[in-house]
Formats: sequence, C-alpha cells, structure tokens
Amino acid sequence: MKIFAPRETDPIETRASLDPAAVKKLIGLGAEVIIESGLGARCDHPDSAYAEVGATVTHDRAGTLASADLVTRVRKPSLEEVGQLKAGAIHISFLDPFNEKDLITKFAEQKVSAISLEMIPRTTLAQKMDAISSQANLAGYVSVIIAANRMNTIFPMMMTPAGTISPAKVFVLGIGVAGLQAIATAKRLGARVTAFDVRAEALEQAESLGAKALRIDLGDTAGTDQGYARELTPEQLEKQIQAQAKVCAQSDVVITTAKVFGRKPPILIKKDVVDSMQNGSVIVDLAAETGGNVEGIVPGEEVVTENGVKLIGLANFEGQVSKHASQVLAANFANMIEHFWDKEANVFQINPADEIQKGCLITH
Repeated sequence: MKIFAPRETDPIETRASLDPAAVKKLIGLGAEVIIESGLGARCDHPDSAYAEVGATVTHDRAGTLASADLVTRVRKPSLEEVGQLKAGAIHISFLDPFNEKDLITKFAEQKVSAISLEMIPRTTLAQKMDAISSQANLAGYVSVIIAANRMNTIFPMMMTPAGTISPAKVFVLGIGVAGLQAIATAKRLGARVTAFDVRAEALEQAESLGAKALRIDLGDTAGTDQGYARELTPEQLEKQIQAQAKVCAQSDVVITTAKVFGRKPPILIKKDVVDSMQNGSVIVDLAAETGGNVEGIVPGEEVVTENGVKLIGLANFEGQVSKHASQVLAANFANMIEHFWDKEANVFQINPADEIQKGCLITH
C-alpha cells in the first residue's frame, strides 16, 4: 500500500502529518511511504531524515496524489487536489466536515474514503489516535508561554530586598484538554490561577491542579457523552458572562478555550469586560481561528485596545511548537493506520461498522 504525505501549503501551517519516527513505524507494517520534499522543513525534519528511515522523497506532488492509496495531511485539501485522488483512495486529515459541504461532496464524487480527525470518538480505544486532544494539549501550553512573553510583568511571586513582587493572576475559561494544560503551565510558572467551566467534573479537575474554581449556578450543564461541554442557552451564557466579568477585571492574564464543533464559538468576554481590565493585561483566545470567544479579537492577529489590553488571536497555537506538535500528531496518524492495518493483505482496512470508523469516516 502506497502512503503519501504531501507538504502543507497553508502559510500558517508549520506541522507535518508524518515525522521520521511515524514513517519508520508505517514502513515496519509493510507500507511504502512517500513524502513530498519539504514536508518537515518547518518542524526541523529535513528530507534526509525521512530518507534515512526508508521513505521515498518526491517532488511530483500531483503525480503522487494520483497514485497514492492513502494520503495523510494536516489541513483540509483543495477541491482541485481532491479531484486528483484516484477512486478507492483513503484520505485522512482535519476536514471541518460541518462547514465544508462542497469538499465532502467532492470526496464522495471522487469515490474517496475521507476520514476526519475531528470526528474520532473520545473513547479509551481511540485515545491513541485522538489528534484533537494531542494538539489541544500543546495549544494550552503555548497560550501561557505567549501570555508570559507579552506581559511586562512576571508570573511568580518574588521576595527581593526592594520589596515583594506579587504573583500574576491567571483566569482560564474552559477546562478541557487545553484548559487543563494552561492551568498546569501557569501554576508551574508560579501564577495564581482561577478557572471556570460549565461542567462540575471539570472544576474538580482544575482544583486537583491547584487552581481556584469559579463556581456559577447555571442549572443543568452536564457534558456530552464524549466529554465535551454542551452549548449553553442564551440565559445561561449571559449569567456566566456577568459572573466572569469581576474575575477578568482583576486578572493579569485571561485564556479562553471554548470551541463548538461546526459552529462559531460563543462570545464569553464582551467589550465592556475588556474595557474594565487593567492596562497591560493579556487575553489569549484559543478559539480565535474560528471566530473567537472575545469581542474585538482579530483572528490571526494581536491587537492592543484603547485601555492597553493585549488581545492575542493567533491561529494555529500548537504550530508554535511545530516539532513536538508534529511528533504527537504523526503518532496519532501512525496509531490509527496501525490499528486498522490488515497484516495479511498489507492494507488499511475500511470498515464503516467499526465503532471508531463509524464516527470519523465521512465518505466511503
């Protein structure tokens, strides 16, 4: 079976779908692995590193797409490149299937089996291939490092002969994978952390990491059966926003992580709350790429408000640590391929009835 990993073409994408370790694993299964020249250039993996573990390096992107049995990539492909895939091929990447009707239709018309990484079930069996979690973990870490870098103050308390420096106050909104890592990282740097989530079990997890939980009575807020927070009603959301405002005003750093699959994320911090924050404070919005949780955020940019609050709406936070982000993402790809690998036929087995594939196989 011929597996092809093309180079990412989106200028903001620094990650690679396969790293040399993943390539070595796939070749060990019996696959032929081809990578496009420059695949790992932005995550510290030269072509030679792939060649050393047995990959073929090609400059013929279109020709290899047309002959590949399975294609791995990070970002969704263009309609043109879907049209270059052969019938019966398998394509695995992030696809944003709720918002990409034309792309999904094109996959179906091309008779390609398209697997969406976003849709992998959050179960114990699928944990090793859960790319959403592996990347969110790194995004949470990066959000704190970026905030620390943009502040004109420090995170830890310091007692000096000239006086005591108070620790930074960090408020984390949303205690999923990214939020938990943000809490842990901020605590390691010595900050005083407060956290909020609509799920009671998430607040308990935050407290286990040393954060203070902000508890707001919103009524029924049980999570989904896959562990995600449910979307709040307008009344619940407004109550949450009001309760958070006081904490935001007292915080040096606010990190928001609330994303909603297939839809624009909720606005959790409105302009009046931003206006109440102190000069020099920082807001990092991990949902900025899909619209943001903060009123006034500009996707892909950093802006400073009239009252001196820095709004950071960068895209691809995990791509800021591209080598490690590629390492864990490539492991997700390799683990998925290995899990469904037919050792006798040396192929990736498509099975729409499988408990994992029935969640993430979008076209077949």
